[in-house]
Amino acid sequence: MKHDLIIREPDLYFDSIHQELNNFLRDTVLTNTFANPLNIKKNSTWRPAIEVKQCKNNYKVKVQLPGVEKDDIDIELDNDFMTITAEIREEKEEKNEEEKNLRYHTNEFRYGKYQRTISFDQPIKSEEATAEYKNGILKITIPKQQTEEKKPKKIEIN
Repeated sequence: MKHDLIIREPDLYFDSIHQELNNFLRDTVLTNTFANPLNIKKNSTWRPAIEVKQCKNNYKVKVQLPGVEKDDIDIELDNDFMTITAEIREEKEEKNEEEKNLRYHTNEFRYGKYQRTISFDQPIKSEEATAEYKNGILKITIPKQQTEEKKPKKIEIN
């Protein structure tokens, strides 16, 4: 297709695979060598899955953001780019003396700030974009600006 989306962040996919491989090795093979698994608190990159679909008249973007409050999500459209920023904060709670000595047995929750920029190959109408957040899924619809399809022009040689 002439106007397919271009993925411009392939190195980030390798980062995610690298991180997951490190987690796997740490949790299975290397645990006894480096640390007691009961003391490990997972500190990893939070990278929610996204889905971008291109239709004739618009782009449809879905982002999985489980556990994120609606007020902690920011969407910014600028030219032909969209930046999504979200944050999951670790719960802070008052602990009594007994709870202060607790250690993690297993913790696979991910916390932190997430930012992702998506570029579009056609001009967009940012003022007409809509977003909906329900059950941990952010859905964004961004209309395309209609552009004229220019036909190749043949030039006569004198």
